[in-house]
Amino acid sequence: MPSTPVDADSVTIRALQPVDLDAVVAIDAVIEGHSRRDYIERRLHAAKAHPPLHAQFAAEHDGALIGFLLARLAHGEFGRQSPSLRIELVGLQPGHARRGVGRRLFEALRSWAARHGATEIRTLSSWKRSGMLAWLAGLGFELAPNLVVESRVGDSRLYADREGPLAVDAGEGPGQEVDFGRDEANDQERHARHGVDVRVMTAADLDAIVRIDRVNTGSDRRDYLSARLAEAEQNRAVRASLAAHCDGTVVGYLMARADLGDFGRTEPVAVIDTLGVDPGYAHRGVGHALMAQLFANLGALRVEAVESSVPLTDGALLGFMVACGFRNSPRLAFRRAV
Repeated sequence: MPSTPVDADSVTIRALQPVDLDAVVAIDAVIEGHSRRDYIERRLHAAKAHPPLHAQFAAEHDGALIGFLLARLAHGEFGRQSPSLRIELVGLQPGHARRGVGRRLFEALRSWAARHGATEIRTLSSWKRSGMLAWLAGLGFELAPNLVVESRVGDSRLYADREGPLAVDAGEGPGQEVDFGRDEANDQERHARHGVDVRVMTAADLDAIVRIDRVNTGSDRRDYLSARLAEAEQNRAVRASLAAHCDGTVVGYLMARADLGDFGRTEPVAVIDTLGVDPGYAHRGVGHALMAQLFANLGALRVEAVESSVPLTDGALLGFMVACGFRNSPRLAFRRAV
C-alpha cells in the first residue's frame, strides 16, 4: 500500500469488489486495532446477494486500495416511512486523511442514494471518535432527532428474570404506554402476561403482522416486513424475528439484527429496528414478553448488548424502553439530506 499521502484528484472511485477483502480488512484493522474479517466478509457477501440494497465504494490509487465506504439501503427501520441510506463502515489508509479522499467517497455514495430514491443518509458514531465527528460535520451532517439507547444483556432484569414475572418497579415506568405493554400492576395483568406465547416468526404470521403494523403506523409496509422476515429465515445468526401469540392469533412482533462491526462497534450487538403490539392487546405485557424472549435468545448466542434508536417525539416507546432497562448509548445518531 502506498504510504505517501495523495491528492483526491489522483484517486479513482469505483465499486468495491470481493477481491478487495484483504485490503479492506488490513486498513480497518489498523484503524480499529484488531481484525474484523468475518464482519467485513459478511457485508461484501450481503452486497453480492442483494446488490440493489447495498452501496459499497473503493478509493484506488496506482492500483492499490486506500479507502472504502460501505452503506445499505434501509426502508422501514424504526418506523420511518421514506428510504434512507445507512453508512455502516468507512476507512482510509493511515496518512490519507484530510486530503479530500473521504469526501469523494461520500459524493459517490450521495449520487448512488439519489439514483435509488433515498431521501437521507444516516449513520451513528461514538461521541469519543473525534475524527469521525469532524468528518461528518464537514460533510454537512447534523444530529438526528433520535435517541440511541442500549442495554447490556447479562445485566438486564429481562434476562436475569426471564423465567419469572417481569414488573417495573414503582415510579420507574412511564405514566402512559400506548402500544408496547407496560408494568404489571396486579394479578390480573400478571396472569394475562403469562398467556402470551412468544415464538420465532414464520411466514404464516406475516398477514397479521402487516395488519398490526398498518394500524400502528398508518401505512402498509408489507414489502419491508416481508423482506426482513425473509432475511431472518435465510440467516438466523443475523436477524432475530419474534411473534407474540395470544387467543389463537398474533398480537405483537419484534425484529432485531445482530452483527459485529457496524458503526465501529467492537462487540456483538443486536439492533431492534421494528416493534409493534396490537392496540387491542395493549397493557397486557406483550411488549415485555417479546423483549424478555429476545434477551433470552441473545444471552444464549453470547450477544452482549441490545440497542435501538427511538424518535424523541415518541414518548410512549421511549418510556417503554426505559422501563425495560435501556439507557443512553455513547453513540449519537446523525443524518444528512441527499
